[in-house]
Amino acid sequence: MVLEPKPTASLWDQKPWWCQPWTIVLSGLITITGSWWLLQTIWITALVSTAIAAWWLLFLVLVPKAYRESQS
Repeated sequence: MVLEPKPTASLWDQKPWWCQPWTIVLSGLITITGSWWLLQTIWITALVSTAIAAWWLLFLVLVPKAYRESQS
């Protein structure tokens, strides 16, 4: 008897609709755009963009990678 590996569920299958990659990207883009639209200050928008990029890196790259590795 050969046991086949159980297919692992995607991290995103376990998250609610408001915590999906498209909502993370969309809310980040809205935040960056809103920062520029409201303040029109490049250095504040650059700081906001850096924070959003770190947020994207964490939640769209590092967390899913760690989840996949923990499922192996």
